[in-house]
Amino acid sequence: MTTPRMQPTRAAEWPDIRAQGSDLIRAAGVAGAGGAGFPSYAKWTALEDVDALLVNHQESEPNYRIDKWLGKTKAETFAALFDALLEQAVDLIVVSAKWKDRDEYVRALEAETDGTVLPPEELPLDRDAESGVVFAYTENTYQYGMESVLLKTVDGTVIGNDLPTDHGWLVQNTETLYNISRALSDGDPVTRKYVHVSGDVPRDRFLAVPIGTPASELLRAADCPPELLPADAVIADGGPGWCFPVDAPLDEYGVRKHTNCLLVLDEETVAENTYGEDRIDVLEAYEWTDREIESEPTAALEPSRVRIPLATNPEPDVVDPAEPIVAVGDRVGVGDPIAKPSSDGISNPQHASIAGEVTAVSASAVEIESR
Repeated sequence: MTTPRMQPTRAAEWPDIRAQGSDLIRAAGVAGAGGAGFPSYAKWTALEDVDALLVNHQESEPNYRIDKWLGKTKAETFAALFDALLEQAVDLIVVSAKWKDRDEYVRALEAETDGTVLPPEELPLDRDAESGVVFAYTENTYQYGMESVLLKTVDGTVIGNDLPTDHGWLVQNTETLYNISRALSDGDPVTRKYVHVSGDVPRDRFLAVPIGTPASELLRAADCPPELLPADAVIADGGPGWCFPVDAPLDEYGVRKHTNCLLVLDEETVAENTYGEDRIDVLEAYEWTDREIESEPTAALEPSRVRIPLATNPEPDVVDPAEPIVAVGDRVGVGDPIAKPSSDGISNPQHASIAGEVTAVSASAVEIESR
C-alpha cells in the first residue's frame, strides 16, 4: 500500500477553502460540466458535513474523451488541488475510473499523487481505513457513471433520496473539478467548454468553445453545415445514453456549461429510443466505438457571436436564472460579469465568453458579437 502524499503543494496560493470555497466557486460561475449543470457552489456550502471527495472519472459515454484528457494532461493541477483539499477540507479523495482506462489515461495522475490503487475486485473500499488519495477502479460498466451507482460501487453507500453530502461525500466529475480548481487558485470564471460533436456527422470532433457558441457553429466544425442537414435530422444535447432534443433554432441554441456533446440523429431512431421527459438513449442504436474519435481538443472555435444562457440548469423550480447587469451596446471583455446571481434561491453569475458588444439581452440569455 502506497503512502499518500499529504503535504500541500503551492499552499500559499490557496484560499481558506472551508471559509471561502463556496463563494469563490459561485463567483466563477462554476456549474456541473456534465448532467444537469447544477451550480457547484451549492454542494460546497455543506463542506462542514463532508469528509470525503469522490471524483467521478468514469466518463461512461463511449464517444467522450474530455475527462480522460483532462486527467492525463492536467495531472499536476489536480494533484495541487488534492493537496490543498486534504490539508484544509477532507480526509479522503477517491478518484474512480474504469479499469480499462488506467494505463492510457490515469497513470499520470497516479504518479503525481502517489495515490493508493484499488482494482475492481477490492471494492467496495473501507472508508474508515483509507486516507489521502485513493484510485478506486471499477469494472468497465456503463452505468457506473451515475452518481448513486458509483457511490454504492465504491464504498457501499446507498443514498436513496438523500444527497451524497448527507452521507459525508462530495461528488464532482473531472471537468467540473478542473473548473473549481481554477476558481479557487486563480479566481478564473468559466467562459469555455469542452464539447464533442458526434452521431450522423462526417467527422467526429473534440472542440474547445466559448460558452454560448451556437450549435450551428459546432455542426460546421464537424463538416455538417445546418443547411445541409436531412429533413428528418434531430439535434440532441448530451451523450448517446442520456441526451435531450434541442428545441430551438440552431443559431440560437448556445452551448451550456453542461454541454458535453452535440449529437446529430435521425427522427426514426429518436422516436424508437425516447423515454420519460424526452430523454433519448441511443447507446445501442449506433456503433459508437467503431468510429474514429479525437482524443484531445483539435480546434478552439472562436465564433463571432455567442448566446450565453442565464441558467445552465433548465429546471425553473430548482435553479433561478441570473439577472443581467449589461445593456445592449455595452462593450465587454472575456471574463467580464454580464449577469449576477438571482437574489432568491440557487443561482450562478454569468460571464462574457468573447470580447465584443452586447447585442441582445432577454430573460433567458445575453448575446455578444465580436465587433
